[in-house]
Amino acid sequence: MNKTIITVVGKDTVGIIAKVCTYLAENQINIEDISQTIVQGFFNMMMVVDTNTSTKHFGEMSDDLRSLGEEIGVVIQCQKEEIFDKMHRI
Repeated sequence: MNKTIITVVGKDTVGIIAKVCTYLAENQINIEDISQTIVQGFFNMMMVVDTNTSTKHFGEMSDDLRSLGEEIGVVIQCQKEEIFDKMHRI
């Protein structure tokens, strides 16, 4: 299974989750887990997604989401699960 960790951070505004989820759905990317919090007006979301049936390669998806983040005023980053796990192993 090809899993990717997506993080979204920025000032809270209406529609952040909707826009990110719309992009994922349009590209056949399944959300397996999602967590989001808002602390003093700042939005933070972490998603684990399955890209097995995606119509986009990882690099293209990552670039698209980074651009989407710029459009809506947040920072969106993507990491493959294997890299994320190795970076956070102590």
